[in-house]
Amino acid sequence: MNKKLHRMCMRLGASVLLGTMVFTSGCQQAGGRDVRLDPKNPVSIEIWHYYNGPQKNAFDEMISEFNDTVGLEEGIIVEAFSQGNVSELTEKVIDAANKKVGAGDIPDVFAAYADTALQVDKLGLVASLDDYLTDGELAEYIPEYIEEGRFDAQGSLKIFPIAKSTEVMMVNKTDWDKFSAATGADIEKIKTMEGLAGTAKQYYEWTDSLTPEPDDGKAFFGRDALANYFIIGCRQLGVEIFSVENGKVTFNLDKEVIRKLWDHYYVPFVHGYFAANGRFRSDDAKTGDIIALVGSTSGSAYFPDKVMVNDNEGYDIEPLVFEPPVFEGGELYAVQQGAGMVVTKTDERREYAATVFLKWFTDSERNIEFSVGSGYMPVKVAANDRDMVQKVLQGSGEAVAEGLQKSLDVALDMTKTHTLYTSKAFGGGTEARAVLEYSMADLAKADSEQVAQMVASGQSRQEAADGFCTDEHFEEWYQSFSGALEEAIQ
Repeated sequence: MNKKLHRMCMRLGASVLLGTMVFTSGCQQAGGRDVRLDPKNPVSIEIWHYYNGPQKNAFDEMISEFNDTVGLEEGIIVEAFSQGNVSELTEKVIDAANKKVGAGDIPDVFAAYADTALQVDKLGLVASLDDYLTDGELAEYIPEYIEEGRFDAQGSLKIFPIAKSTEVMMVNKTDWDKFSAATGADIEKIKTMEGLAGTAKQYYEWTDSLTPEPDDGKAFFGRDALANYFIIGCRQLGVEIFSVENGKVTFNLDKEVIRKLWDHYYVPFVHGYFAANGRFRSDDAKTGDIIALVGSTSGSAYFPDKVMVNDNEGYDIEPLVFEPPVFEGGELYAVQQGAGMVVTKTDERREYAATVFLKWFTDSERNIEFSVGSGYMPVKVAANDRDMVQKVLQGSGEAVAEGLQKSLDVALDMTKTHTLYTSKAFGGGTEARAVLEYSMADLAKADSEQVAQMVASGQSRQEAADGFCTDEHFEEWYQSFSGALEEAIQ
């Protein structure tokens, strides 16, 4: 019997024993409520999610395990259905909540980010879960994950955390070592935003010097999520860009702080030191267009183990992973992301049944098995322990890619050293976040293309780029940016 099968059998026995000990009375204390279920007349719970591929398979296996153990003993049947990607799931949930023709009924549980949960909650369709969890149970979860789900005026728990991710810096160590050996570049410098910009300029100039042609240096760095850069960069610098109270948002667009963000993304981008060519920055790392990136731990499995020079030629690389850069003197904030599960308001039996499954699913070892294989972090304090994660992974016999393993090690440490942060939900939040994601990024890309055309016409890249990096150009963008955010919440 292999290790995974043996572990599943042991868990099955333990779960059945637990079911015999706890659930045969047909009554379970849930927070301050007595909720009665009848195993002979089970409650059926439908879950909508966005998992696909291996993650969906893992989720389906766990649902089968629940149904055969705790669910069987207590009288709960869980069925789960993938609705495509996050955007497709969100659209289907909103359509169902608004009873759009042909949409079908809203499920008992659905995966959602806070902005989606808020939209559904405004329709009176989201259950508060506090009555189904004791204070002791709530204390087992990382506090920031619980607080994210308390977005209404009463502070009720409306989103149950199941798996989270953060961002890390990933570096192609193989090419970094060549650069460092030739120039003396210090890896410690790229751990600050200021040092990163300076190192990226140094890398561009070094790669430019390797050929006789002028102005053909290579970019050093790329960033996947500009919205996170704005939100976390502002927090590092002492500003909360979206300040939300009772669902009402105030934009804190400190011009000095926003200018600092501009100077450390837009300016190096148009000078050719940063880049964004492929769909994701891991694509750019695979082609060698960049050698460092900030991306989600859930995307770290896609960091390449080889750089492809062309369709037929490539070379192996080694990943190096550490915390994302922080502005000098800034506070240690890191992004907290990942959808949770929302329970639809129905009746005590169904809400309780849904919560039983979610608590079972986030048991430490079980949650580790589901989460870490795809770059997510488990949600309980005890489970965010490197030794425990290693123990579970070794017992599972599952192989984890080197980049993913290193990312998880860094991320687990960050849960103890950084403040994990996500902005609270508010009306128009999805649209406002889109402004953060695309406003500066789109301008930087468009202006960079103009710079490239000017260089092709004989102008130096430095001179061409400097023409865009003016106070006037920043002010013009800043006004457009501010107006777009205001429009997003109208």
